[in-house]
Amino acid sequence: MKIQDVCKECVIKQAARVGELLSLNDSDKEAILNIASVHVANFDDTLSPPRNAYKFYEDAAKYLETDDIYKDIKKTSSKKAEEFRAMCEQYIQNSADKLLTATKIAVVGNVIDLASYVQYDLKEELEKVLESEFFIDDYIFLKAALRKAKRIVYISDNAGEEVFDKIYINLIKELFQGIKIYYFTRGKPIINDITYQDAINSKMDEAAIVIDSGVPTPGFVLELADKKALQLFKEADLIIAKGMGNYECLSEYQGFDIFHLFKVKCGVVGEDINAPLGALICKKSSKAY
Repeated sequence: MKIQDVCKECVIKQAARVGELLSLNDSDKEAILNIASVHVANFDDTLSPPRNAYKFYEDAAKYLETDDIYKDIKKTSSKKAEEFRAMCEQYIQNSADKLLTATKIAVVGNVIDLASYVQYDLKEELEKVLESEFFIDDYIFLKAALRKAKRIVYISDNAGEEVFDKIYINLIKELFQGIKIYYFTRGKPIINDITYQDAINSKMDEAAIVIDSGVPTPGFVLELADKKALQLFKEADLIIAKGMGNYECLSEYQGFDIFHLFKVKCGVVGEDINAPLGALICKKSSKAY
């Protein structure tokens, strides 16, 4: 997906939100907004929103003299998500289609997004999602792909989601023996996306092989991946990509078996896939089959 004018407005709103979430003083809030304005004025219209926006977050972090703007908030998100682990596991055990329920639970985690202005109550979202159908529903193709896959690349998104991702990954490994799953994280802190250390702190390495992708953007940009991650991506039988940022960055790639799992929280993404705000998405890439 290429960036649109409304995306640029969204980055300015995100800059304002940095000030709100971190309780910055007025001078620092204005400085962050100015940094965003300079970057937005120089955005490249041929690139995706995440690839354009990440430099703003890097410069905002430098100004605030930190390497991880939302470090404490990410910890809180993961801790909050852990409170729902037992409930989610029980839903799965009681389900007629455990994989479908676990797939939906993986999407539940996608509501934890500091870059989105769609607010959420996690318990309410969990109950709502489990009662809802996928608006774009390629679940049967995903299930078929999982039956044949031996190597999966699972591209993470926001901190807190890893709790639900781990539940999903554990069930996949239980149902489909012999699968090896590589859990890709961001190459450095960016917004509230999951880094290698965040994943290790949440013990994701108990369920999957955690890989620092080297990608610094809030969405997986293939050209920015390090050599190891790039090779794993290209050799994977199946790629599961969580979140809108990963969709924005990967939607135009051809020749890879990619399944996107996310909730629509942005009108631009919704328009791209012809889905309304709030819709649950399980979408295969055009070249998956």
